[in-house]
Amino acid sequence: MVENECHCESGRLFTDCCGPLLAGSSPALTAEALMRSRYTANVLKNTSYLLNTWHSTSRPPSIDPDTIPIWCGLSVLAVKQGKQGDHRGMVEFRALYRSGTGLGVLHERSRFVFENGRWFYVDGELLESDDQLSGKTGRNAPCPCGSGKKYKKCCLK
Repeated sequence: MVENECHCESGRLFTDCCGPLLAGSSPALTAEALMRSRYTANVLKNTSYLLNTWHSTSRPPSIDPDTIPIWCGLSVLAVKQGKQGDHRGMVEFRALYRSGTGLGVLHERSRFVFENGRWFYVDGELLESDDQLSGKTGRNAPCPCGSGKKYKKCCLK
């Protein structure tokens, strides 16, 4: 990742992408922007942002930051609705994570609603839950996150 590049892998700088959303100085304009900012909040273990952007009907009372794995790759696969002027949206994504037992993937179709001028995460349908990736990834093998880098220069860090 280029220094100061946003964790959400939009290709933009953090200060021009998820940074203003996490700082509270700008709202997410689309469901995809909210999903990307929530991924970045997970990377940074910013639990207050996660809770504040979670819809009240499904929000947990708290999030223990120690339960958040190390996130190391995001791919947005599909977006339905969720644009400015919409009231609902869906974003399908795959996110690669590292835990004490190795690499895993979260494949989810997330639902969002727009209320009171803001997008909120409602819930997600797990399409491929926290399954560990099969096999051991060698240090010099291509990173499973799809970055094109070697595993040792990407998600192994």
